[in-house]
Amino acid sequence: MKRLILALALVTVTMGKSQDLNDIFVSGVADAERFANAYLSPVSEGAIYSISNGWYNTADAKPLGGFEISIIGNMTGFKNKDDKKAFLLDPADYDNLDFVQNPGQARMVSTALGDIEGVEVFVEDESGIFRESFELPTGLSAENLNFIPSGYLQASVGLIKGLEVKARFLPKIKFDDDAKIGLFGAGLQYDFTKILPADKVLPVAISAVIGYTNLNGEYDFSDSDFISGSDQRIDASFRTWNFSAVVSTKNIPVINFYGGIGYITGNSDIDVLGTYEANGPFFSETVVDPFTVSQDASGVSANLGTKLKLGFFRLNAEYNFSEFSTFTFGVNFGFR
Repeated sequence: MKRLILALALVTVTMGKSQDLNDIFVSGVADAERFANAYLSPVSEGAIYSISNGWYNTADAKPLGGFEISIIGNMTGFKNKDDKKAFLLDPADYDNLDFVQNPGQARMVSTALGDIEGVEVFVEDESGIFRESFELPTGLSAENLNFIPSGYLQASVGLIKGLEVKARFLPKIKFDDDAKIGLFGAGLQYDFTKILPADKVLPVAISAVIGYTNLNGEYDFSDSDFISGSDQRIDASFRTWNFSAVVSTKNIPVINFYGGIGYITGNSDIDVLGTYEANGPFFSETVVDPFTVSQDASGVSANLGTKLKLGFFRLNAEYNFSEFSTFTFGVNFGFR
């Protein structure tokens, strides 16, 4: 898992934790789907907020032919979001799953963001002849990771007066032979102050920004001790929109400041694919492509940032306040 964090592989962080869900299939598809939805939804929501950021570092749109190429990284924190790190698992809601300690009683268990360790569960047939026990998976906090990362390349080009187009891209990356991710997106920024006669002397610029991001990934499972099969994998897709109003200082030689308020909305689908065959009583037949975990997220966001200009080289940093707050850092090259 740590190699995924170091690679800023957002989707494979999500899907790498999904690998631990494989054992749950011994309890049956219905139980596995119910658990997967509760376990993965918080990290999917955080991922939606993470990849939605970084669309701008000023409200002052570039002139015709002006451009900027950026390397952008996001860290979306969840350290203090206890409600996203755990969920209440009630065995009464499950067909075959129960706790080894205090069976039949509901208790809090870890989500893919959490750190509740050592929770042992079991499945058992009616005769009591078949019984298997295993530990439920923990989350990123158990590995001392309190943020969800994302990163990509982004380019911006000025067109007609006040209009700027943007594109972001992360080429399909494969590593460790079992994980692949790729990202693309497009955006528009329009600087309303460019249509004013006093644009050259105004101390601030005001813009509207719209950005769309699409991130896709794949992760190949390893078989568990209890489940056999073939081509077991996760396919994940994240789609997000960011609508923002931005204001920034301008005409200051070295440093400028910017801020915005906006609305983020997005959804994700994590498809559990492949063939699953259990060595127990709850899989009487082979199951193919068993289910999809879907998550929607939306909310108001606001950010404050600063941009340091050193000729063709620029640095910017900002903090975004939202349901999942994000720190964004950019290294930028270009001219205007």
